[in-house]
Amino acid sequence: MTDRSNKTTENRMTKDEQNALLQTLEARFMKHMERHQQLTWSEIQEKLLASPEILMTVNEMETSGGEPDVMLFEDGAEIYFVDCAKESPTGRRSVCYDRAALEGRKKHQPRTSAEDLATAIGVEILTEDDYRQLQSLGDFDLKTSTWIKTPEAIRSLGGALFGDKRYNYVFIYHNGADSYYASRGFRGKVRI
Repeated sequence: MTDRSNKTTENRMTKDEQNALLQTLEARFMKHMERHQQLTWSEIQEKLLASPEILMTVNEMETSGGEPDVMLFEDGAEIYFVDCAKESPTGRRSVCYDRAALEGRKKHQPRTSAEDLATAIGVEILTEDDYRQLQSLGDFDLKTSTWIKTPEAIRSLGGALFGDKRYNYVFIYHNGADSYYASRGFRGKVRI
């Protein structure tokens, strides 16, 4: 994650950093219009510039390997930046599911958990529905896997859910919440 201590107080990004991020996001937006056909870049940029905190969150998504892009979920009423990297974001792998799993693991603890890192970045972990919608727009996690938001009924029994895509099919699996792998991370979303 970025050291925010040396950023300007107004939006915590220098003008050059902000411009570089906006150029990257615009290029990705234009390259993948299938993810947001009803929208224009100018309206997205306007929303980002009006919300410095969201801009910082999107920057954190970018610097941790998420390759965020704009998506409309289901009814199209809510606009999100979502991690659209082909594989699970590189800066968010090798993490267990949540704080309880991290603290319950006595040996070989990972550095953090997916939920803790999502909170630090300022994103929500994708739900199963979110993940399936993302997968409908392309091929993601062909070599990696991604923790997804786990219902409390499963989590209370020690489990957590993750997904990937193999054989042109989206699979949702379960694992112990305390497990972690070099190829498993998480994807997030932030509403703009």
